[in-house]
Amino acid sequence: MNEMSHPNGIAHDHLWQGAWIGDTEAGKRLVDLPALVADELTRPLSARQVIAACDRLSTVLGTPEHPTRTALADHLVAAGQDLASAERSLAEIADFLRRDGLERKVVAELGGTAPQSLTRTDFRTPVFESWQPVGLLTHITASNDPIVGIFSAVEGLLAGNVNVIKVSGGDSLFTHHLLHALGTLDPDGRIADRLIVLRFPSSRTDWLRRVCQAADAVAAWGGEEAITGVAAHVPAGCRLIAFGHKISFAYVTSALWSDEQTLSGIADSVCRLDQQACSSPQVVYLDTADREELSAFARRLGDALDRRADAASDPSVHEQAEITTTVLVAKTEEHLGLTRVHESPTGAWRILVDHRGALRASPLYRTVWVKPLPRDEIISTLRPMRRFLQTAGLAAARGDVPGLAARLFTAGALRVTPVGSMLDSYPGEPHDGLYPLQRYSRRVSTRLDDRFTHDTCLDDLRRPADGEPVPPLWQRPDPADPVLGKADVQRLNASIPPEKAQLHLASGGSSGTPAVSLYTYADFRTQTRRAGEGLVAAGLDVRTDRVANLLYAGDMYASFLYGHGLLEAVDAVQLPICAGSDYERDARLIVRHRANTLLAMPSYLWQLFQNAGDVLDAYGGVKKIFYGGEHFSAEQRAQLRERHGVELIRSFVYGGTDLGTMGHQCGHAEGSVHHLFSDLFTLEILEVDSDRPVARGATGRLVFTPHTRSAPPITRYEQGDLGRWVEGTCDCGRTTPRFELLGRTGDVVRAGTYFVNYRRIARIAAEHLGYCGELQMVVEAAPSRERITVRMDEDGVSDPAAATRTLLAHYPELYEAVTAEGLLDLSVQAVAPGDFERSAASGKLRTVVDRRLPG
Repeated sequence: MNEMSHPNGIAHDHLWQGAWIGDTEAGKRLVDLPALVADELTRPLSARQVIAACDRLSTVLGTPEHPTRTALADHLVAAGQDLASAERSLAEIADFLRRDGLERKVVAELGGTAPQSLTRTDFRTPVFESWQPVGLLTHITASNDPIVGIFSAVEGLLAGNVNVIKVSGGDSLFTHHLLHALGTLDPDGRIADRLIVLRFPSSRTDWLRRVCQAADAVAAWGGEEAITGVAAHVPAGCRLIAFGHKISFAYVTSALWSDEQTLSGIADSVCRLDQQACSSPQVVYLDTADREELSAFARRLGDALDRRADAASDPSVHEQAEITTTVLVAKTEEHLGLTRVHESPTGAWRILVDHRGALRASPLYRTVWVKPLPRDEIISTLRPMRRFLQTAGLAAARGDVPGLAARLFTAGALRVTPVGSMLDSYPGEPHDGLYPLQRYSRRVSTRLDDRFTHDTCLDDLRRPADGEPVPPLWQRPDPADPVLGKADVQRLNASIPPEKAQLHLASGGSSGTPAVSLYTYADFRTQTRRAGEGLVAAGLDVRTDRVANLLYAGDMYASFLYGHGLLEAVDAVQLPICAGSDYERDARLIVRHRANTLLAMPSYLWQLFQNAGDVLDAYGGVKKIFYGGEHFSAEQRAQLRERHGVELIRSFVYGGTDLGTMGHQCGHAEGSVHHLFSDLFTLEILEVDSDRPVARGATGRLVFTPHTRSAPPITRYEQGDLGRWVEGTCDCGRTTPRFELLGRTGDVVRAGTYFVNYRRIARIAAEHLGYCGELQMVVEAAPSRERITVRMDEDGVSDPAAATRTLLAHYPELYEAVTAEGLLDLSVQAVAPGDFERSAASGKLRTVVDRRLPG
């Protein structure tokens, strides 16, 4: 049985957690619905997981030849829609399900794309808040409108709920099939488990009572009678979310009532969906009491309606009777001087001019009232109907718009739009004056003690349930996808839409020519927020610490901007000093503004203490250092502690310009061990010479797949670093995966048929020469054999020749290549600090300078 079929001869009117079942089985399962919900809610469903599946389905619906799309279109046609209407419905659903729109919606309504995560709202006290699902959300949808049920179900999923969707007994199975397709696109099966779609008439009160009695919230659509009928089954304390009928209207002033664009816009809004939407105009109000103006406007509007080429849909017999009755009454009232009827000769539309201003519903199907309403009477006339008002399409001079919009809102309108786009919406727009996702959620809080001072997201401490895949299947990249490098991402940049290429950042260039990475501001804020949380986890105390931002700025470099953003995200005290070459000046600013915490790169920090250590030592106030962007040797860190009184030295983040924030340290981190931001990234560690996962504990290439980058679509990006997994649980209590950085892939170069490791040379210099300064390896071609020059700070090496012999004595392979085989030359060169080659953009030390490479 494929996803669009049922076993022959058996009626399967219901979709229950991915399975098609009949009435008998559904009746049995409804008895146990409360227990099922309680069990299902123990396994959280993240909004990002839902968005990922929705985006996949959006792609399917946007692919004309896809069999799922074809089958869904066939269902709509079989249910009575013409093919053009079915295509429009699928296009509307596809647009709603797109990742960009859903992310904007979740951010606007719930504050972020991970609303269910318990995160800090105040970094000065351990208070955590999140949005949580209400639990079981029952949707009682209106008949003959499958889109409403689908959209509401998706909103229920975004809020993390278990969802029961009740469709009318006379409806098709379109809602079932589309939501079934959505469930199949979630590899973990979590979405399918949260969806139950039942088709039965509301007269079946035993079932209606069961789905309402078990619910924590009930969303219902329909008129007052229908809502009242549902409310009778909703238990006390259960949230009833009523989406009743609304009336919308246009309001036009003299400045634009003769304007052709305005008239065409009103005609479009009337004819689109034939006024079946709540946002369709049923009345056009003019800012006048002049009868002749009303009639003249009606004639102009009739001409605009005549220009509409598409035919109106056919009303039912009952609906046609209502139209006929309304028109006959209006014609009768013409004799009383109350009305004037304008009709299309073909019966395509009807304009009913009524000289009484009271709001009145239209019988729809291109039947519209035209009424007088001077602006001073807007509030008194419309406010009595405020419970039923929704959209006001406004056509007025620019200077009149603010005042008229304020009057319309006071009268009870919930939306004000241009007259030609009354039916349009935008992601995150309130629905009937409220945010649906908030109505489908609960806001919860947790206030904890000082043991949680450096915890920023309680989800990081959650232990996975038995059998729970880590990472979840939806976060895992396809191993058949290629591993991307910097050049690949640079090529992807060309395909980024202009509206997403908002922030242009240059890399530091430590591994070559600087490249530009592109971000949306929303993506960048996600990265800096998590980076700030990582800094708190590493030991920043925003209650007492004063942070000197000593990262590099200029030339589009990201460092300083990134540091500013992460400190701002956690409300830390920040001194935006910025790294420079005047170390005495920087030190004086640190002292003057009482900074106790430095945020900087290791190469800058080393030079700062080498050149202005006496100033900082006399101050004695620098107690914390958070570094990033480069390796900081154990020897250098030890010297800062022992000679300069620094008490805490940790990496503030592990990241890169192309991807953002991949990892952070904690209070128990040693060396270069980091926790993975597993909500933002999936990490693979692959073999150095193949794209296979490394053996347990082995060193390999770090390859990341981001989950929150909206553009470009990066998967399996090789960061250029080597590392290994760190087994076991961390003493900090976090359960997020840990990895240890073990150098850059570029730190290992092939010279003279041997692989020479920069980190190994640096370690020998530290352990056997007592050297703790900067070290740079320069590889050059020479006439007879290649040459490696190891540059060391002249203040740290007194005898370069002796240092050369020490390196060879403790690096057997290098000794073999230089002495025994004569394939390489090696020498140590003592240089001044200013002679080390650095990245022009960031000031980073270029650890390996390979002059054999072009450029």
